[in-house]
Amino acid sequence: MKVIRYPERAEWTSLLERPHIDMTALYATVNTVLTDVRTRGDRAVLDYEEKFDRVSLSSLQVTEAEMEAAEQLVPEELKDALRQAERNIATFHEAQRFQGKKIETAPGVVCWQKAVPIEKVGLYIPGGTAPLFSTVLMLAVPARLAGCREIVLCTPPDREGRVNPAILYAARLAGVHRIFKAGGVQAIGAMAYGTETVPKVYKIFGPGNQYVMAAKQQVSLHEVAIDMPAGPSEVLVVADEKANPVFVAADLLSQAEHGADSQVLLVTTSDRMLERVREEVQVQLEKLPRRELAVRSLEHSKLILVYSMEEAMELANAYAPEHLILEVEDYTSLAEKVVNAGSVFMGAYTPESAGDYASGTNHTLPTSGYARAYSGVNLDSFVRKITFQDLSPEGIRNIGPAIEKLASGEQLDAHKNAVTLRLLSLQ
Repeated sequence: MKVIRYPERAEWTSLLERPHIDMTALYATVNTVLTDVRTRGDRAVLDYEEKFDRVSLSSLQVTEAEMEAAEQLVPEELKDALRQAERNIATFHEAQRFQGKKIETAPGVVCWQKAVPIEKVGLYIPGGTAPLFSTVLMLAVPARLAGCREIVLCTPPDREGRVNPAILYAARLAGVHRIFKAGGVQAIGAMAYGTETVPKVYKIFGPGNQYVMAAKQQVSLHEVAIDMPAGPSEVLVVADEKANPVFVAADLLSQAEHGADSQVLLVTTSDRMLERVREEVQVQLEKLPRRELAVRSLEHSKLILVYSMEEAMELANAYAPEHLILEVEDYTSLAEKVVNAGSVFMGAYTPESAGDYASGTNHTLPTSGYARAYSGVNLDSFVRKITFQDLSPEGIRNIGPAIEKLASGEQLDAHKNAVTLRLLSLQ
């Protein structure tokens, strides 16, 4: 990890740059696959499964027999953990339910909002280096609570045509309606356009590699929405001189093992803490099964020494991390200074892993600085808010003249006339 001591503010922009991936070369490939799926449907998806996932499938949908078999294959300890996580996620997201109020903005003018679930949503769960059954819960539980009528899930099978049993168990636990064996760009295309088997959805959620991200971006230009722009996972840890360097190193490595393009940052006011963390990272790194991925991630990760906690928080807000960990003594007051972050983890005993799995908060979060403008996935991600207004005769009399003047000023005479005719009818 690169060490930077007391950087000047003029250096912050370059210091906080993420690893750049040139997506240009991907778009042609992604567009070819999407167009083919749109044109040939199931047959194209099956062909790409054979080409990319190296599996020959006779059909895409996971059967009820496969669901039953999966339940028997998942160890009871893992089932218990999944059930506990599901309860906590449901409890946290249920509390986010929107309560609309009718507001009289002027005498006789009543306005309100109603939250309506998105009818059809598609969830993408990667099957690459780790089976992300936790992401199934993070996406499907709020979709179920929101009342989405159709929740479909796509995930790549292994070379024997099987889906990871824990993914299937989590999907049933969380309320997914239909599951399909499809990965990568072809899965995104199937959910975006619909095939003979896979239904077209209105919004697509979920993480993935750079091809999946490029596919989500392309399909979002027409017809279907996506959860958020996304890039590699990241964490920024703010630590003071009293932090536990063993904990800090563990938190950095827990994010670094996500992938070679992940980025981890430590910002501290203590040079001694910086050095102790650097040493501890090497100690823990040697014991990690995913060591090679973590090593590549650490190549573009940084340990940054600053003068004060105020500067540390300014740096954190400038970076706008997906995950922000405050391993400091006075974390409560420091948390008040957070402006840009996806999810915040406070104190020595709150690892980022808690939010990834079982605290109840959602782990589908904005990356690449998008935390400046985007929220993580929540109950609102699965609903639309429709506005209503009801004007009585008194209401149109009260605001009608203002509407006429405004419409006239914009030279929209038909708009003005729609009000004028009503006012005349009331004379």
